[in-house]
Amino acid sequence: MQSASRWRFRPRFVTTAAAIAFCALTIALGNWQVRRAEERDAAQRQLEVRAAGAAVPIPSQPVDPAQWAWRRASARGEYVSAHTILLDNRVLDGRVGFEVLTPLRLAGSDMHVLVDRGWTPQGRMRSELPRIPTPAGLQAVEGIAVVPPARVFELGSAAPRGPVWQHLKLDQYRERTGLTLQPVVLQQTTASDDGLIRRLARPDAGADTNRAYALQWYVFAALTVILYVALNLKRTPIE
Repeated sequence: MQSASRWRFRPRFVTTAAAIAFCALTIALGNWQVRRAEERDAAQRQLEVRAAGAAVPIPSQPVDPAQWAWRRASARGEYVSAHTILLDNRVLDGRVGFEVLTPLRLAGSDMHVLVDRGWTPQGRMRSELPRIPTPAGLQAVEGIAVVPPARVFELGSAAPRGPVWQHLKLDQYRERTGLTLQPVVLQQTTASDDGLIRRLARPDAGADTNRAYALQWYVFAALTVILYVALNLKRTPIE
C-alpha cells in the first residue's frame, strides 16, 4: 500500500538570500532599461520635430554636428563630380545597389557638404559601375542633415581604392579629397533628373532595443522565482 505524502515548502536561508538578491538585481536592470527607453523616446520625438521643421541653410563655417543631426537643411552650390563615391552593398526593396554621395561646394566659399543623392541598383556585372549624371551649375538642394557614425566595423583596415567604398568615414574622405568638409551629410529629398531613388530613413533612437533588454531582465526575475519555489518544495510522508 502506497504511503500518503504531502508537499512542504522548505527554503534554505542561503538559497532564499541568493534568490532575493538576483531578483532585485534583474528587476533593477529591467527598470533601468525602461527609463533608457523613455529617454530615447523623448530624443526620438525631438529628432522628428527637427526633421519636420523648416529647412535651415548650411553655413560656410563649420557646424556643430550635434546641433544639426536630423535637422532639415538646405545648401546652394556646385557639385564636384570628380569626388563622387559609391557606398557598396546598400539594399533597397531586396535589391543590392549603391548609395551615391557627391560633395557640393557651397556658393561663395571653399566649404563643402557631402550630399547623399540617393540609391541606384547594381548592374548585372559587379565590375560595371553605374553611370550617374551629375547636375552642372548652381544647385539648390534640400534634405535632412545626418551625422555619419564615427566608427564602423570593417574586415581589414585597408583604405578604399577608387570610387567604391564599403563605409563612409568623413576623416578618411577629407584626407583622400583634400576638401574642406562639413561634419554632416545632407540626405537629399528634393527631386532631380538623375535616375536615383531617394527614400529618407526614419530617425531611430533605439528605444525598442532597450525595451527588449528590459523584458529579458524581467523574464530572468520571473524564472528565478519559479526555480526558487520548485527547488524548495519537498514531498514528505504523512506520519
